[in-house]
This record gives sequence, structure tokens and C-alpha cells, in this order.
Amino acid sequence: MAVTLEQAQRVGYTCLKALLRFAFMVANNLVAIPSYVLYLIVLQPLRILDSKSFWYIEGVLFKWLLAMVASWGWWAGYTVVEWGDDVKAVSEDEAMVLVNHQATGDVCTLMMCLQDKGTVVRQMMWLMDHIFKYTNFGIVSLIHGDFFIRQGRTHRDQQLVLLKDHLEKYYRSRNRKWIVLFPEGGFLRKRRETSQAFAKKNNLPFLKHVTLPRIGATQVILKTLVAPQENGTPSGGDAVRKESKSKGLQWVIDTTIAYPKAEPIDIQTWILGYRQPTVTHVHYRIFPVKDVPAEPEALTNWLYQRFIEKEDLLTHFYETGAFPSPQGQTKAISREMTLSNLWLVAIQSFAFLSGGMWYCLFQYLYHCLF
Repeated sequence: MAVTLEQAQRVGYTCLKALLRFAFMVANNLVAIPSYVLYLIVLQPLRILDSKSFWYIEGVLFKWLLAMVASWGWWAGYTVVEWGDDVKAVSEDEAMVLVNHQATGDVCTLMMCLQDKGTVVRQMMWLMDHIFKYTNFGIVSLIHGDFFIRQGRTHRDQQLVLLKDHLEKYYRSRNRKWIVLFPEGGFLRKRRETSQAFAKKNNLPFLKHVTLPRIGATQVILKTLVAPQENGTPSGGDAVRKESKSKGLQWVIDTTIAYPKAEPIDIQTWILGYRQPTVTHVHYRIFPVKDVPAEPEALTNWLYQRFIEKEDLLTHFYETGAFPSPQGQTKAISREMTLSNLWLVAIQSFAFLSGGMWYCLFQYLYHCLF
């Protein structure tokens, strides 16, 4: 089949746009990430004198870095519509966010849709696969205090011990509020077959749009971060809480990401922007942590039920293009999430100006020394 001139021009334009976007992303990373690291090196005396102020500044810089990533998708027309509970109402409280996992673009989507949720982004902690430690953003996540978890049965027990230690050491000392994890333990396409086989063997529901979650990390987080009961009986993790005035973990936010036609966006698409503008849909449901069982078997059943509900939500979405209305309501209400282009430009400008400043400073020091 012959290619028309119009089709060739369209392909050429798409390739040129992708090349320019990739070049901008590389330049963005080359100035923003080193600048983040250098600012925090210079501020180390403040970390000793006033740790709270240091981590406040780090959090602001971290939020701006995530906003830069969000801007790559936003300017390509990859936007977000939100459904369900309004999580802004609990943005100042401690919460655990449970998210289904389909592709690398899930993280970018969260980076975007959480930008307008108050202080959430600068005070959040991510749990992610250890492979991300070796990406361009790895050094930022290491400094910020995110936790990199190794998958696989042979590492499982050790990783849970390390996670508990990590939370006790960094979560409240750095004033973290939200912790984000993907309980499925991997991408849908990689885990679906194994999950379905496990479900069949154990007489559990057959799931197509999500997989059965793993319980370990969720259990450790609840045990470590939930505050003692009012009668003084601890529900876990009391060593750190005695040193903190925190109310402890108060909410579990069940978050479901849905892509049109079940075609997830990956990081390559987010960067290169070769897909047509796409609206990603994100559904939230908030649970008080007091309603979440602590016993392992009961917690496993509770977590399974959340992902069975995700399956129903996604089935309804793929059939109708919308999430179902909440129980007792006749219509589901959606909210279009927006970002300020002016704000995004200001942040990008700050990154490039910072890069130029550090370059000139090092040039000056080099000439002075040599």
C-alpha cells in the first residue's frame, strides 16, 4: 500500500517532535538533577542546625522535579480526570496509597495528578522496584528517602525487615505524610498469568485487569506507622511514635488508574509524546485506617477485596468509558485535573537558570584554583 504525501508528512512531524522532546528531556535532566544535588550539598550545615527546615526545602525541590516530569506529559496532551473521593480533604494527614500497576507511565501519572494536592508531593515516600535506583532519577529518590524493594521470593523476608527499618529511620524524621506503593509487585502484563494460576489453585476470583496483591509491604507499613490505640495498647512501630507528635497513619487511599481501551502509557511515550493526546482516569476511595484489619489473614482478605473491587471498576470503565457511580448516588462525578502552564514554565526556567549558575560557579572556581 502506497504511502501518501500527507501520511509521510505526519510521520515526519511525529518523529521530529519526538526527537525535540527527547533532547529537551535530556537537557532538563542534565541541569535539574545535578542542581538538586548541589543545592542540598550546600545546605548540609542547615541539616545539622535545623533538620526540619532542611527537609522542607528538599521537599519543595523534590516537588518541582516531579512537576518537570509531569510537564512532559501535560504538554503532550496526556491529562488526568479524577473520580471518587476527593483526596485533597486528607492531604495534610498521613495516608497509605495503594495503586494498581500497568506500566511505567503509572508513576508519571501519579506525579502529575498529585501536584495539586497541597503538600502531598514534597512529603511523600515512594516504594518502587530496586531497578529504578539505577535510572537517572535514582539519586534523587535516594536522597529524598524513597525505598527500593527487590522482588522475588528469595529476597522477600529480608526486604520486609529492611522496609521496617527504613520507615522507622526516615519516615517521621523527614516529616513524610503519604506513602505510595504498588501491592501487585510488578506490571499487570508480567504478573497476570501467574496471579490467575494462583487464584484458580486457591479458589479465588479470576481477575483480568489487575492481579492479586502481595501482603508483605502493606502489613509492615500498617504495623510500623499506625499510632497506638487511645487506651495505650500499641498497634506496632511504637519506638518512633513515642518521639513524635504524629497522629500516625490515618487513611488508606485505594487508587485505581484506568487508560482508554486498556492501553497504558509507558515512560517512552510520556517522554517522546508520539501518542495522540490521551486522558487517563484515576479513581480514589478513602478508608479510615481503623477499619483496616491488623491480623494477617483478615488483612489479606481485605486487600484482596480491594483489588476485586478494582477489577469491577476497570471492567465498568472499559465497557462504558466512565467509572460507576458510588453506592446511593445516581451519577458518578468526575473532576478534570489541571496544571498551570505558567507555573510549569517558571519551574523549568528555575532549573535551567540553576544549571547555568552552577556551571559559572564551577568555571570561576576552576580558574581561581588553576
